[in-house]
Amino acid sequence: MVEILKKKLNMSFDEAVQHVEQIVQEEGFTVLLTKSVDEIFAKKLGITDYPKYTMVLGCGPKFAKAALDVSFDVGLLFPCSFVIYEEADEVFVSHSSIMKMAAELGFASIEEMQPVIEMTGEAVHRAWSRF
Repeated sequence: MVEILKKKLNMSFDEAVQHVEQIVQEEGFTVLLTKSVDEIFAKKLGITDYPKYTMVLGCGPKFAKAALDVSFDVGLLFPCSFVIYEEADEVFVSHSSIMKMAAELGFASIEEMQPVIEMTGEAVHRAWSRF
């Protein structure tokens, strides 16, 4: 079963976004995009009181290649995302394994994905321990 990792961060929201970006990069991921969803809601929907919610979208090239070598369909779940958000005046970071999702959703067999899940899990957990 895919778990959702969630951790409270004791820093400001903007500091948390920068912190997550830095650690993700240090653990072998390329940050493809950092996007504020609440700002999109404000601009496109006129909602100005939505809690802060930012996605950090990353790609670990060796992880992505390993997954695509198992099944091109796994790419439908790319990129790997970490979200930073405010909830009840606290800042959180959250993440879930797209490699585990791929196996559970039937995009690739669990047996073939297991080495990829282990490899990506090690990198994510190294990053997670630093948040």
